[in-house]
Formats: sequence, structure tokens, C-alpha cells
Amino acid sequence: MYHFFIEAGAIGEDGILITDPEDVNHIRNVLRMREGERLCLCCQEKEKDYICRIRSLEKEMIRLDVEDITGNSRELPVKITLFQGLPKGDKMELVIQKAVELGAVEIVPVSCKRAIVRLDRKKAEKKVRRWNEIAKNAARQSKRSMVPVVSDVMSFAEAVEYGKSMDMLLIPYEDAKGIAHSRKVVASVKGKGSLGIYIGPEGGFETSEVDMAAEAGAFPITLGHRILRTETAGMAILSILSFYLEEEQGS
Repeated sequence: MYHFFIEAGAIGEDGILITDPEDVNHIRNVLRMREGERLCLCCQEKEKDYICRIRSLEKEMIRLDVEDITGNSRELPVKITLFQGLPKGDKMELVIQKAVELGAVEIVPVSCKRAIVRLDRKKAEKKVRRWNEIAKNAARQSKRSMVPVVSDVMSFAEAVEYGKSMDMLLIPYEDAKGIAHSRKVVASVKGKGSLGIYIGPEGGFETSEVDMAAEAGAFPITLGHRILRTETAGMAILSILSFYLEEEQGS
């Protein structure tokens, strides 16, 4: 069943009304859905899923009848923010797509000292708009209960300062202690409300950046004996955390 997101204001006593031009176009012209077909509409504000049947397809809106209302429990019990060092090319698009699929609630692009990519303000704004569209599409495809946000590009110092508001911080780093220590650190994520993960760019972190994060309370961890690419490292730790936290959630 196709999955879309709606605002609480779209829900009325006589059903649900979809007016977002992009969603209307996607349902009418891309999916070519017809009256009588069913959709799942997720409302983040109400934390509910609405199983609906299309009543009418109009030029600028779609009217739906609600057949069932259910709670949603597809989110991880810990809110994870991925601080991703800016990678070159279109790798950021892949990182965002997979981070959303694996449960991150926010992705923060970070301009690190060794980052190859440098974005001026105009380019950064354009990129962030594009990245948020990718996040929305990935959330729809993976049937998330909410649409993760891609924040504006931050410096590493800004990212560390932002991370101080979270319950726990991790920074995968090639010179971190062994895997046994890292397992204990990852296990301690259980019961936390929020978690930040810092991933370096292609050139990795400078020691001063790791020290800055550690001073803010971040735990350096290892992801194994192999050196992972920047677009792989985030997926690796998110996969580990997702599997572990889903198990703890009883899913």
C-alpha cells in the first residue's frame, strides 16, 4: 500500500483531503491511482496512520474516506541525529536516503577541516532543499512515521555545540579503542532519549576535531579493523543501532 504524509489540518469529519500539489500529481499522474483504491496516510502530529480509500480525484485535490485508524510504531526509541562530514559528488544523497531508511530523525551536513567539498551560502541552500526532498521520498518509501529533517550546513564547532543538547554522542574514529570497548559504549545507548553520531568526510577527522567532540562528551568508538568510506560508516553504525534498538523495543 502506498504511503503518504499529511498534516492534521487535512483530516476532517467527512474524510481526508490531500491538496499538496506534489502529492496530488504523484497519486494521479505517476502512480495513476483510481477511485476506490487504498492509501496509507501518516499524520506525524497525531501519531496515527489512516487507511483510506480514494473517493474522488479532482484537478487540485484528492478526497478520501477513512476506513481504519491505527497507531504507528515504526520509529526507534532513541532519536538519532547523524552529523555527516560533507562528502564529494552526490554521495550525500545516498547517505541521506539510507540514514532515513535506518531510522535517523535528523541529518546535519558538517563542514569539517579535511572536507574536500566547500559550499557557499547560495549553493548550500539549494543543496539542503534538494536533500530534504530526498529525505521525504525515503521516508515515504520506507513507511516512516515522520519525515526526518536535513538541517543547514554547520561547521564542526557548531555541530559539536548542537550535540551538547543530546543525551549521548558517538564519534567513530580509526584510532579509537578496541571492539570490546565499543560494544559496551553502543550497549549503553539503551534508555537514552537522543543520540548524535559524528561521521568524518573522505579525509577523516583531524585529531583536534576528535578532541573537541570528546571534550563535549562524545565517545570515540571503532567500527572494526577495516577503514570504511564516509558514505559507509554512517550506514554501518546506524545499522548496528537500529538492529539493537529494534530488539530492545520488542519489534
